[in-house]
Amino acid sequence: MKRRVPPKPATRRPGEDLQSLVEQIIIDAYGDIEQLWAFRQAFEDNVNVPCAATIVGAPVTVLKFDFDGNERRGLTAQCRLADGSRQTVSAVDIRLPARDPGEPYVAAYRKWMGLPQERAKPARVRKQAVKTSVNRTGAIELVVLSVKKLAVRCKTLAGEERLTLRPKRFWDLAPGEIVSVRPNKHWTYADKPYLSGEIESRRIDATALGLTPLRLESRGIWDPAEEYWGAEGDPIGDWAKPIIARGPRPQFEMQQVLPGEDPDDAFSDPITESNDCKDAGDLVGAEKLLTEMCETDLRCLDAHAHLGNLGFEHLPKDALRHYEVGVRIGELSLGAGFDGVLLWSMIDNRPFLRCLHGYGLCLWRAGKFEEANQVFNRMFWLNPPDNQGARFLTADVQARLPWESRRDK
Repeated sequence: MKRRVPPKPATRRPGEDLQSLVEQIIIDAYGDIEQLWAFRQAFEDNVNVPCAATIVGAPVTVLKFDFDGNERRGLTAQCRLADGSRQTVSAVDIRLPARDPGEPYVAAYRKWMGLPQERAKPARVRKQAVKTSVNRTGAIELVVLSVKKLAVRCKTLAGEERLTLRPKRFWDLAPGEIVSVRPNKHWTYADKPYLSGEIESRRIDATALGLTPLRLESRGIWDPAEEYWGAEGDPIGDWAKPIIARGPRPQFEMQQVLPGEDPDDAFSDPITESNDCKDAGDLVGAEKLLTEMCETDLRCLDAHAHLGNLGFEHLPKDALRHYEVGVRIGELSLGAGFDGVLLWSMIDNRPFLRCLHGYGLCLWRAGKFEEANQVFNRMFWLNPPDNQGARFLTADVQARLPWESRRDK
């Protein structure tokens, strides 16, 4: 991408609103990438380096500000520490002295990032151990709640304390994953806990999340004799024969959790709002709505399904994790040996069935044919009318045909 060079913004006078400076910097810059380049240019023009600064109260020398095109990482600062070693950190962690001419630009960047301002008051930043056994000698496990541009909102696995993680190296994470982090620093800013450290591993384990399973409401008995299996005289598909032979089974509807829904507005639906953003090309806005729902309640299965949908085309490995988290959380309600029916016609069953469908497609796409086949078989056993068409996929999967062969048909 060709780097855009914006006009040099005017120096902010003391007391001038930071928002005015932000608007000067990003004028004619559209989208996060262009605006980050605009800030990069503003730093180059107005922040004299090397310069003295602090990070969480510790003195450093900033050698260079830069941007490598990764919007999640944002602007970085290469620093020389007191012991002479060098480290690259996020530019939002840098604090310049109040009288430094470059300080307003660092403050403006923090404001653009949506972070609270703490200009020239380093005393308010204090180190504080996270209450649940954070120590510098071992890793801790955190539950990912949502992923921001440069940070991850988490909660401690052993408790309900929430904190913001600033990883040294950014991972593509899914809400509901459990990450093992080796802590580096922990502090409180504006009465909110923060932690920096190295993510060492991640895993999906819904049983460890401490969630209350979604309710299953009984909806009577499903009888295969009352289903339409094709025109009279037409042969019944092999996939349907064992389902019919199994006979009547209990049917259920799974509780749907939808944070942000207005119970007084019949048309209030944050999932629909997210889809509207996606259709308008605002993928960042769509993802933001979905991750906010996950942060409020990880049991929002439709948010996991639609996060998977956002990444399915270009980031299938990421999409697979979103779908799998939704599947595993939904399975908490089913337990081992579940033999009931979850019909697609019952609206609240659809989020779980969407997660299953996306999960199966991603497994197939990854060449995991046996696992994909198990998922598709499970889908039409759970929903015998098979509204999602899983029965049309099993033959190709069993024949180990690549997923692209189906997509291209």
